Amino acid sequence: MPLMPARQPHFITLTAAAAAPAAEIAAGLLAPAARLSPKFLYDALGSALFQAITELPEYYPTRTEAAIFQAHGEAIAAALPPGLAGGTLVDLGAGDSAKAARLFPLLRPARYLAIDISADFLRRSLQALQQQFPAIEMTGVAMDFAQRLALPDGLVDAPALLFYPGSSIGNFAPDEALRLLREAHALSRGGALLIGADLCKPAAVLHAAYDDALGVTAAFNLNLLRHLNVLAGSDFDVRDWRHQARWDEPASRIEMHLLARRDVAVRWPGGGRDFAAGEGIHTENSYKWEAAAFEALLRDAGWRHVRRWTDARGWFGVFLALA
Repeated sequence: MPLMPARQPHFITLTAAAAAPAAEIAAGLLAPAARLSPKFLYDALGSALFQAITELPEYYPTRTEAAIFQAHGEAIAAALPPGLAGGTLVDLGAGDSAKAARLFPLLRPARYLAIDISADFLRRSLQALQQQFPAIEMTGVAMDFAQRLALPDGLVDAPALLFYPGSSIGNFAPDEALRLLREAHALSRGGALLIGADLCKPAAVLHAAYDDALGVTAAFNLNLLRHLNVLAGSDFDVRDWRHQARWDEPASRIEMHLLARRDVAVRWPGGGRDFAAGEGIHTENSYKWEAAAFEALLRDAGWRHVRRWTDARGWFGVFLALA
């Protein structure tokens, strides 16, 4: 009897046209204070470097969140409305899908929809995951939902559990986070949201987490320049730049910047900019939330019956909210 072919994941690409990233990059670099979206951190190498960051001793969010799921996973699964466990799991910013995969035994999804901006990284990750879980129907969607979270009709056709772990919601300013959470509410089709949020803590802990001794976060940030060269045809030389993490207490956010080591002229097709020594490019924000304020944000976005689980130090929160 011939062997049945192994199930393969489906892939859909919803990324913008090639010219759009170049235009967005040029506009950001030419702003009075140059700034770029953190989405440009995540090419294939950037995604791999971020996975390495999560293994660092200074980077507490990943292991703290994992410990919360380890301690409270059964309670979280039990709090889901009937039908969501065993249904569709939508993973926002899936990365290597490892966080979702650890929850498969509890959530028992029949269908897994993984969304990530890095198409190549997503494809490799999902192909490996499909071999581990051949019974689960898997679909990868390469898209940038930073501007708008919306999927083609039919991809989510029943109440779904949306999963957004790892504190990535912190990359969005509060008004942007509210918009994204409202779009997630609509996408869930009456389902639920399971989301991680990094909570307020001492500034020294944050500085160490975003500027580690080994320099992996610096490499992650600097790799953005290599990615810009690919997307926009620019001529950044990473040796001309250095990584900086800084804490903005009034805004309750840690910021990542790239600072010019010397006077630098950067050019790209149709434009360019001269950077003075010490001048920077703002590459990422990571907002830190008070737990009660984040619950209020979820309610403002239309979510209800919000529940929260935290670690003993109160450094990280996992929130379950119903649509």
